[in-house]
Amino acid sequence: MTFSATDHEHMARALALAERGLCTTTPNPRVGCVLVRDGHIVGEGWHARAGEPHAEVHALRAAGEQARGATAYVTLEPCSHHGRTPPCADALIAAGVGRVVAAMQDPNPRVAGQGLARLRAAGIDTASGLLEAQARELNIGFIARMTRGRPWLRVKSAATLDGKTALDNGASQWITGEAARLDGHRWRARACAILTGIGTVRADDPQLSVRGVPCERQPRKVLVDARLEVSPQARILAGCDCLIATASTDGKRAARLHDAGAEILVLPNDAGKVDLGALLGELAGRGINEVHAEAGFGLNGSLLNEGWADELLMYYAPLLVGDAAQGLFRLPQLETLEAARRLRVIDLRMLGSDLRLIARPEN
Repeated sequence: MTFSATDHEHMARALALAERGLCTTTPNPRVGCVLVRDGHIVGEGWHARAGEPHAEVHALRAAGEQARGATAYVTLEPCSHHGRTPPCADALIAAGVGRVVAAMQDPNPRVAGQGLARLRAAGIDTASGLLEAQARELNIGFIARMTRGRPWLRVKSAATLDGKTALDNGASQWITGEAARLDGHRWRARACAILTGIGTVRADDPQLSVRGVPCERQPRKVLVDARLEVSPQARILAGCDCLIATASTDGKRAARLHDAGAEILVLPNDAGKVDLGALLGELAGRGINEVHAEAGFGLNGSLLNEGWADELLMYYAPLLVGDAAQGLFRLPQLETLEAARRLRVIDLRMLGSDLRLIARPEN
């Protein structure tokens, strides 16, 4: 399929609209729609929140009668099933649009090509694949949950240039500057859940909330605490619904934490620790698309070593603190460099005086 420069322009606009729902659409995908007739945009919209109208409906309402014969540029295949809202494919058919261009097919098995097929059956010209790579990045968590049954897991950490996250005495605030810290909160805001471990809670007593950037809803907090050692007074439990994944069956500790507002999920593995794979599966079942992990080198190492980490979000400050300080990942000792985990860098930029690197495991 060959797309024109005009097609590219309007789909880029649809993607920009979809991004407005970056922090609000969970568990739904982020979708934008642009309606074009006679070379002019006659309607546009984006999906903002689950349960509210989808992008296509907003665009059709804006266009009114001008939607008839128009081309609809949609960042995701129009849905074909009844969920919280009626099928968008039916709405486009009823409005009499003449052509629908989707950036990508919907990975949801309940749609998966059926939306476009319904449009074609109604005599509407359809195409897909325009700016698909950008559309997939925008909904990388939704795609992961739909195709493999677990969320996209992003591990965030701030370190010195010699790879240290804290001094040997535990001091870590602040390694990076204000610009990098604010950027970290933007990544928190787009996530559905923030994951940490009991070691980080004991050392730093973090809030793990989104601060300093616009955020209509706070991501759910998830704590990995194999022995239920967290204090009921810990700040991670304050003011929100926190999920604690544990291997412990200590009823008294669980009751105290439940009274503090936490939900307890018992998921032991054979080693008496938390089964991280089972935890991610549970989160996917609850509609969690993206998990943002901010933990210490122990949990970070487990996430990477067990293959659960999809992406590393690393901030490096121009500091050197020496060999005795705490590192980034607890990983098994290697005998050869060939056994090292190889990463693919997908983004590299400066934030103030700090360096931000985004990388993904090659496999």
